[in-house]
This record gives sequence, structure tokens and C-alpha cells, in this order.
Amino acid sequence: MKYVATILFILMSITGYTQEKKWTLMDCMEYAVKNSPRRSKQEAQNSIYHQNYLEAIGQLLPSINASTSASFNFGRGLDAETNTYTNINSFNNNYNLYSSLTLFDGLANVTRVRLQHVNKLLGRQQLEYTKDMIAYEVMEAFYNVLYNTERVKLAEQELEESTSNLKQVQRMMELGVKGFPEVAEMTAQEAANKYSLTRQKNILIIGVILLKEKMNYPIDETLEVGDAGALDIVVKSDQTAYTIFEHSKSFLPQALVAESSVRVQELAYKSAKGGLFPTIAVEGGYSTGFSRYMDGSEYSSFGYQFKNKMGRYVGFSVRVPIFNGFSRTAEVRRGKAQLVITQAQREETLRVLYSEIEQAVADMNGQVDEYYQAKKQTEAMEVAQKVNERKFSEGLISALELHTSANRLLQARAEELNSQLKFQLKFKLVAYYKGEPFVVED
Repeated sequence: MKYVATILFILMSITGYTQEKKWTLMDCMEYAVKNSPRRSKQEAQNSIYHQNYLEAIGQLLPSINASTSASFNFGRGLDAETNTYTNINSFNNNYNLYSSLTLFDGLANVTRVRLQHVNKLLGRQQLEYTKDMIAYEVMEAFYNVLYNTERVKLAEQELEESTSNLKQVQRMMELGVKGFPEVAEMTAQEAANKYSLTRQKNILIIGVILLKEKMNYPIDETLEVGDAGALDIVVKSDQTAYTIFEHSKSFLPQALVAESSVRVQELAYKSAKGGLFPTIAVEGGYSTGFSRYMDGSEYSSFGYQFKNKMGRYVGFSVRVPIFNGFSRTAEVRRGKAQLVITQAQREETLRVLYSEIEQAVADMNGQVDEYYQAKKQTEAMEVAQKVNERKFSEGLISALELHTSANRLLQARAEELNSQLKFQLKFKLVAYYKGEPFVVED
């Protein structure tokens, strides 16, 4: 018994391990957000924004540079010791350490730091917007798969019913109650339902392929979706689209991206104007060297010369832009025009956002009415179908009428399912506009 129990445990473990995972809506969205190339691309862009920010800060700090040079002089040359010309071949080695600091440049560098800081913020907002769009696209594809899965089940159920009716009619023809036309009609209905089932399965396969594409899921691996989870209450929104819109402008990524883009262009325009001002800089450094004649004469040691030839210098420079081929004025004008364009894009983004919110709220509220009407229609069609089945068995209606009734019931069930899933999709979209994220990452 001990060995039998062990074997059963191993078999149960293997069976549980090999069962296909049923992917929930949240599983699919989280997988897509984590593995999307679009996210990787935006994260790489954010890394560039960070490096640009560090570079802008570095422009405010002193620059420090070192240089060295070595040269051989043949023939007439300058004596480093006496500063006179000589005809003796010589070797010279120089060392320099120097630094410079910009004291004033029209605040262009300071503005660039602020600009790159806003760019970093813009990158984070763009990343959030990218993740939200990925999640929403996956959610649409998921509900499409879920709908087509249920349509396949309805088609299978319809095929089972038509097959059962065909067997019943064939039996009734054997008993002399029904004739060949009724059998032919029911055979045609069964064939039509088989075609419908095959078509729905193909549509489902295409939907799964699209979902895999949105998730960046391996195309050669099986993906089986589970239930999205039905909503307990199907009700209309208690808030107007305008109220949701006014609140959403403070946190929705697309609105924040539009606002940050305007701020970036404002700072870029201000930085361009700073380039029209004079630039004042301070410079300083150390220099020393070593030299010797190549004719074998005596010379001071390297250490002695390195110490005694050391010199220091400090100075100021002022650079005033007078004419440089209109490049600076053109940059200022481009910056102003780009600011106007970005401001217009912000207004357009907000108008589109309001339209999307208004449409989402209207769609959700409309789906509530459609769902309850479709539910009543399905209930009525189910009763009518049962009555028609009884009438058909009693010979009161033809096979064509029964076939028409069955198709109407199938259509009613499909419409109820469609309205329910559409409501769930729009409900989640409206909740997103109210501040509930699609995916919450750890």
C-alpha cells in the first residue's frame, strides 16, 4: 500500500504539472507589460534622459584637463633655458593642467539642467502611458478571445440540438409522423451548424494569435484564457464625463505627457534666448616642462626642471556673440515656433482625451441598457424555443420554422454575451479614467 500511495502521488503531481495554465485577464496584462518591446524601448530612452541630465549638471561644474607633449628639435630652435635661438639639437617635454569655469552665459546652462530634469519626468510619464496602452490593447484582445470562446460553446450547443432534432425527425419519419422534407430540412440545419462551428473555431484561433501578439507571447506555445470574472452589478456611471475629465487631467499619463512636453519646449526656448547673451568665463592652470641638448652636454635633472619650471596662470574671458550666420537667432525663432506647436498639441490631446472619456461613459451606460434588454430577449427566446420544439414534435410547425426559432435564440444569446463583455471592457476603461490603473506592478 505504501508503494501504491507513492506512485499515485507521483502521477497526481505529474498530471497537475502538465495541466495547461488558464490565463486570467490580469495575468495577460501583467505578462504583456513586463515583456513588451515598447516598454524596453521607453526604458532605454529614459536612460538617455538621465544621462542628458547628468551632462547638463556637469556643464555647471569646472572643466579640468591635463595635457603633455614631447618634441625633438633639429637645427635652429628656441632654447628653453635662455629663451634664445640655438643650432643644437634638443628634446623638450611639456606638462599642463588647466581648468575653466563659465561664470555667466545668460543662464543657458542652468536652464538646460531644468530642461533635462523635466525630460526625465516626461520619460517616466511616457513609460506609464506606454504600459497603460499595452494593458488596454491586451484587455481588448482578451475580451475578444473570451467572446469568441463563448461563441464556439454556443455553436457546439446549437449543433448538439440540431443533431438531436435530426435523430428525432428520422425516428418520426420511420413511424410515419414526419416526411422526407422535414428530414432534409433538419439535415441542412445540422450541416449549417457544423459550418458555423468550424467558422467560429477559426475566428477564435485568429483571436488567440492576436492576443499572443499583443502580449509578446511565444507564438508556438499554447495560450488558454480563463474567465475574466463577471461583474456582480451592471449599473450606469454616477459621474459625468466632464467631472471625470477634470479630475483625470491631474494623473492620467497622456495628460501629464502633454503638459510636460510644453514645459520642455518653454525651457528650450528660454535656453535658446540665453545664447544671445555674452559668456564670461574664468581660466587657470599650471605648466612645467623638461628639456635637454642632444649633443651630450650636461643638463639639469628631470625632477629639478619639473619643479623649477612650474608656472601658474589665471585669466578671464568674455565672448560676445555679434554675428554667427543667424544660427542663434534662428534657434530662438525655432524654439518659439516649436513652443506654439507643442501648446497646440497639448490642447488637441486634452480635447481627444475628453472625447474618449465622454464616449467611454456613453458606451458603458448604453451597454447597461443593451445588456438588460438582451437578457430579457434571451429569456423570451428560450421560452419560445421550448414551445416550438413541442409544437414541432406534435406536427404543428415545420422544420423551417423550428430552424428559424433556433437561430433567433442563438443570436439572442450571442447578443447578451456581447453586451455583457462590452460592458466589462468599458467599465474597466471608465475606472481607469477615474484613477484605477489597469496593472499595479510590485
